Amino acid sequence: MIFVYILTIIIAVLVILNSAAPKRFDLNRSIEINAPVSTVYNYLKYIKNQDDWSPWKRKDPDMKQEFEGTDGEIGFISRWKGNKEVGEGEQELKHLVENESILSELRFFKPWNSQSDAYFQIKGLSENSTRVIWGFSGKNKFPFNILMLFFNMEKSVGKDFEEGLSSLKSILENK
Repeated sequence: MIFVYILTIIIAVLVILNSAAPKRFDLNRSIEINAPVSTVYNYLKYIKNQDDWSPWKRKDPDMKQEFEGTDGEIGFISRWKGNKEVGEGEQELKHLVENESILSELRFFKPWNSQSDAYFQIKGLSENSTRVIWGFSGKNKFPFNILMLFFNMEKSVGKDFEEGLSSLKSILENK
């Protein structure tokens, strides 16, 4: 009978945590870059350029990478296998709107299996000024949604986005 009570309590706690846990996420950061919108867009649409400014490339400069398709075109896939900080996964270019947005699908295999949508929103502010929003969004599936109650994605991934955007700004402003 004690086992039944304990099991009931555990199930009740999981149900309560699951109902309180976030079911979706959308994390993004933005930066203003002193460069024309076309320059920014034409640089960002090439996924291989991420090697020059990505914070994750710096975390594992020796990660194994392979590519499929034509970079900068829908259907291009970049695969990586790295240390435990960058894990293993792939990014597929899914949608391009010239000088406005770049959408890709991120599929992570390690350290855990997940899928999310990555995006760049690009907006010309003036002839030589562009705002870039870099983000990713998706669903938090059970039981990982419960873990999100105790993991601050804004703090940990947000700082990586800020670091990457700062490097991107530096590259594009010094072209």
